[in-house]
Amino acid sequence: MAIETARTISPGGVFSGAVRVPGDKSISHRAAMLAGLAWGRSLIRGFLCSEDCLNTLRAVGALGAGVQRRGTEVEIEGVGGRFISPSSALDMGNSGTGIRLLAGILAGHDFVSELTGDASLRSRPMRRIKEPLEMMGATVECLGQGGCAPIRIRGGSLRAITYPLPVASAQVKSCVLLAGLFADGVTRVIEPLPTRDHTERIFTEIGIPLNVEGLTVSVQGFAPSRVFFPAFEMNIPGDFSSAAYWIAAAAAVPGSEVLVEGVGLNPRRTALLDVLRRMGSQIEVRLQEGVEGREPRGDVIVRGCRLKATTVSGAEIPNLIDEIPVLSAVAALADGTTVIKDASELRVKESDRIAAMAAGLSALNIKTDTFQDGIAVTGGGVICEGAAIDSRDDHRIAMSFAVLAAAAGVGIRIEKTACVATSYPEFWRDLEGITGVHVGTSYSD
Repeated sequence: MAIETARTISPGGVFSGAVRVPGDKSISHRAAMLAGLAWGRSLIRGFLCSEDCLNTLRAVGALGAGVQRRGTEVEIEGVGGRFISPSSALDMGNSGTGIRLLAGILAGHDFVSELTGDASLRSRPMRRIKEPLEMMGATVECLGQGGCAPIRIRGGSLRAITYPLPVASAQVKSCVLLAGLFADGVTRVIEPLPTRDHTERIFTEIGIPLNVEGLTVSVQGFAPSRVFFPAFEMNIPGDFSSAAYWIAAAAAVPGSEVLVEGVGLNPRRTALLDVLRRMGSQIEVRLQEGVEGREPRGDVIVRGCRLKATTVSGAEIPNLIDEIPVLSAVAALADGTTVIKDASELRVKESDRIAAMAAGLSALNIKTDTFQDGIAVTGGGVICEGAAIDSRDDHRIAMSFAVLAAAAGVGIRIEKTACVATSYPEFWRDLEGITGVHVGTSYSD
């Protein structure tokens, strides 16, 4: 079977037109897992049919739920509160969200389960979920080197805990809250900074008892009874992190105008809009009415201009973490030096994203400085033609350099691009549609 190995981007320029990005990745994972646990048949519309989310669907099916998919519409017959023991290890592919959240759920089950993934996922730290889950009474073994996946979980009766997060992490917070559904008592998570609240919103929408007071999130466990909540219907908005490539690139190119339709506008996800406005971009947001209590959504219109450099740090970082690669890319087109700090979490994503962005930008003749928790990018220089960029099998690195090349009007080659299918399978089609560039594909046997 032929395997995609690289993409070549022809010179581009202005970004123009309308685009509707696929469903939100984070919400798709959560909706699939909770529908699998529910009583009855749930209907999910707008499900992201990427490799990562399809792996989560397969895992839910292996745990006893009935799964039927018709394009982006998914029906899941839930198990009524308790999964069955899977016959083999559950492969979560490239998804840190999938493996960490499902670990929280499996910690509440009285059987042994194992979660694994691809080489990239097996290099990511899992001790951050091991500690709270073992405090709750599960046994968690990190079978990989240095506390990484695969993970083996022996679950059972859990006790509620109060857990101050050592670092701001929506994945760890969600892992503990999901485990808390199976615990006896009230489980509390205390955040150092506000992080994505998709888990809290979906809990509230489907009727799971939840309380939020400042930075403390609490869930009332169902133990010793079986977890109970009914099946639900959900319409998933477009993924803001996917929309970010078009928003950031269009913002940086004078004369560009892009409309992103039906995208999720959760305020814990949209810090990129604030940063781009601070850099001088013209951005208009049209919120959809009638979605109170659910994930906010709407349209974003971006008009390009010459951007000015800025500094990003502190409380902005957790709500911008997935967009930092593309922000670093378009900073190459801004006047001055953009500095991103307090983002050490980027070191342990699908790749070391600080190192990956610095290496790729340097290959394009863009001056960068790196530090343990961030990167500085000096824009305004001449971006060289024909560079080869190593994505390091990281979808966000590959897409960030693709839109930078199109925006800068240079042709480049991006190595290891099959990873883009983990989050945005339609990306290359949309890139050609919005910019008119030609995307060439290389394969190996």
